[in-house]
Amino acid sequence: MTGTEASGSGRLTTHVLDTANGRPASGIRIELFRLADGRREPLVTTETNEDGRCDQPLLSGEDFSAGSYELLFHVADYFQANGAAQPEPAFLNVVPIRFGVSRAGEHYHVPLLISPYGYSTYRGS
Repeated sequence: MTGTEASGSGRLTTHVLDTANGRPASGIRIELFRLADGRREPLVTTETNEDGRCDQPLLSGEDFSAGSYELLFHVADYFQANGAAQPEPAFLNVVPIRFGVSRAGEHYHVPLLISPYGYSTYRGS
């Protein structure tokens, strides 16, 4: 098996940290899409828990395969619900992260660090 095939042991996870307030970001709606042939295939819609994580992997096992993906994090709703002063429209509304999976047998962790005016991400462990 090559690194680009699904092995059944890989998984995709995420979490969100509110760096402006120094805490996990709970209640953020997250949408996951698979990107192929100019299309976005919806896969999962979920929400972060009290720890800023999802209760289960976004994808795992045979459902997790090599390819291109997009995560959409609905951050403006989170900041509004938590009383953050924001302009209208909010500077950050939905944060998209597009990333590639080359080895579906591995753990891909895509965290998001947010504030009302900035964000960052990386491939975590």
